[in-house]
Amino acid sequence: MTSPDGSGGRPAAPAAGPPDVPVTLLIADDDEVTRSGLRTLLSAQPGITVVGEAADGVEAVERARSLRPDVVLMDVRMPRCNGIEATRLLLAGPAGPPKVVMITTFENDGYVTAALGAGACGFVLKRLPVRQIAEAVRVVAAGEAVLFPAALRRMVAARPLGSAQALPRAALTGREEEVLRLMATGLSNPEIAEVLTVSLETVKTHVGNVLTKLGAQNRTHAVVIAYESGLVVPGFAG
Repeated sequence: MTSPDGSGGRPAAPAAGPPDVPVTLLIADDDEVTRSGLRTLLSAQPGITVVGEAADGVEAVERARSLRPDVVLMDVRMPRCNGIEATRLLLAGPAGPPKVVMITTFENDGYVTAALGAGACGFVLKRLPVRQIAEAVRVVAAGEAVLFPAALRRMVAARPLGSAQALPRAALTGREEEVLRLMATGLSNPEIAEVLTVSLETVKTHVGNVLTKLGAQNRTHAVVIAYESGLVVPGFAG
């Protein structure tokens, strides 16, 4: 099965719930043709309901707060406010903000880093088949997955190990470190529970503790910290 980043690896987690529990989606892109095309194609995908569009970052924040979609598919380059800054503003707002998947034409490692820093949960390229973009939307909506594009792997591989001090300060337990390593492989919570032979609720507790102790915004951010600290070496999650 092809991953959302088109790298050929396994996806970070299985697609989200059944089509009778649709994911609501807002599409933000300054190009009207692209926006309209994405709306038409993604609306035809099982389990996805497009509830609105935005033509720039300011409108994306406003419409996301009024429509309250599950996921915002956010273009990086937009006028008035770019997608990364719009993501930061949106996620810093009232409780219960949507998940954000960044989408761009450019495979730029700097965009990946900035998007994760802003709190985005995924990063996909516009050239991917629509079914893969839809899969990324469903996966992020499920709240289980780590979307781990090839660009992010290159980014962490190029950075020196031990550059982050989060893990020493975090004082993770041995089991929490083990859970974090498994998160870095892209396993979902049920898959981690199966590997460790523990209950799903136990895994959820460990994941919550890991995110809190690391000060991570989401699972992807936690995995980046794991790479930077040297707990996980580049290639471990390949």
